[in-house]
Amino acid sequence: MNPYLPFDEYIPDGEPRVFNDRVYVYGSHDEYGAPIFCVNDYVCYSAPVDHLDDWRYEGVIYRRNDDPGNRLGLRCLFAPDCVQGKDGRYYLYYAFDFLGRIGVAVSDHPVGPFTYLGNIRFPDGHVLGTRNGDHFCFDPGVLVDDDGRTYLYSGFAIDVPRIATRGHRLLSEGCVAMELDSDMTTILRGPMLVLPRKGMPGAIEDHAFFEASSIRKKDGKYILVYSSEHNHELCYCEAEDPFGPFSFKGTLVDIGDVFLSGRQEKDALNYLGNTHGGLLHIKDDWYIFYHRQTNRSSYARQACMEKLEMDENGDFLQAGITSSGISDAFGKGRIEARTACHLFSKDGAGRYDRKDRRTYFRKHPYFKQEKRQFIANFRDGSVCGFRYIDFTSIKHADVELRGKAKGRLVFACDPTILNPVGSMYLYVDSHSWIKRTTDIFPQGIGALYIRFEGEGIVDLLSLTLS
Repeated sequence: MNPYLPFDEYIPDGEPRVFNDRVYVYGSHDEYGAPIFCVNDYVCYSAPVDHLDDWRYEGVIYRRNDDPGNRLGLRCLFAPDCVQGKDGRYYLYYAFDFLGRIGVAVSDHPVGPFTYLGNIRFPDGHVLGTRNGDHFCFDPGVLVDDDGRTYLYSGFAIDVPRIATRGHRLLSEGCVAMELDSDMTTILRGPMLVLPRKGMPGAIEDHAFFEASSIRKKDGKYILVYSSEHNHELCYCEAEDPFGPFSFKGTLVDIGDVFLSGRQEKDALNYLGNTHGGLLHIKDDWYIFYHRQTNRSSYARQACMEKLEMDENGDFLQAGITSSGISDAFGKGRIEARTACHLFSKDGAGRYDRKDRRTYFRKHPYFKQEKRQFIANFRDGSVCGFRYIDFTSIKHADVELRGKAKGRLVFACDPTILNPVGSMYLYVDSHSWIKRTTDIFPQGIGALYIRFEGEGIVDLLSLTLS
């Protein structure tokens, strides 16, 4: 299901990598309720390649203060990637806060512990990001090619203030590519701009590069995944050469299902914010890893994944976000409310990075964490949606909730709630979780949406189908 990690784990920017028949996810590490991104040390989760529902916590693999430039641990480490070098060792690449530098750590094992190796630098020893005119590097994506050559992709589309870069005036022109030497830190070629940011010559119209570089190879071609100017979608481009030119191919996933079937941002079915992830290839299947937003903020992001389909030309189609993840569908039993893939108010969803978010989202539903994670602040007109569910033999729905409200819950198979398949009248006045039951009459495999109509506020913990 999505999110696929424990309810209290917040690992955004996930890069999935396969080493020795296991999938390892390397990502940033948020903390629920934190005021900024990525305040925790790097940890890792892994799963067997044939059981992506069996994730194992591998522990802390690299601490923030393991970087000698961060002995006090005051700076954050962002969006790592990990590859296995020709020497058999594992190399962890990470963005060192907003300094514009890329750090590298190394280990004999995919789960570390990793030891600081150095920074990406030029042959003369100059560290990239420490001189005026250097490219601002951020969110590294790394590829060890079939011939053993190593390529690094990185970049940003915002001009970072010099106060953050220790006084250096760095270039944020978009995504740049570099070839690295066998030491995995020294630049042999580049940096070369391969995906310009919005407003620059050559920028991709309406899907210009913003951040979150991630690189893979498919059928001999280089696939560059990135977060676009919209910030809530992951797109991809394709090239015959690691330095391009890259041609735009489409959207892989959007956390509000924007662009799917022509949907616009104003009609997003889930709350928007940044997202970041990478592609995973297992046998004949491809998956896209990404993250969603919670807690009405940009600083508590959770890992999700979807299976990708391809068209007749072998190009990826945009995946819709789901609750069931890479499984076909939920069946009978308990479904946690936190797995809702769609969530919005009577006024729609919105972007969590807006400047007035603290006041704007007061009347919006959101994912909240206490002893468990649940949907909070479910008011009149709020809708949550679960995809997908196998409704075979399902006739009843138990909703576990709490709060003080009167009205009804309406059940339907589409987000407009135009054709209800059941309803439940509510009169609730309880601080404890209680259950209410109703009959529902959907058929086949599809989605289930719940809308509250009435007065007051309820929280939703789970839905049990029988």
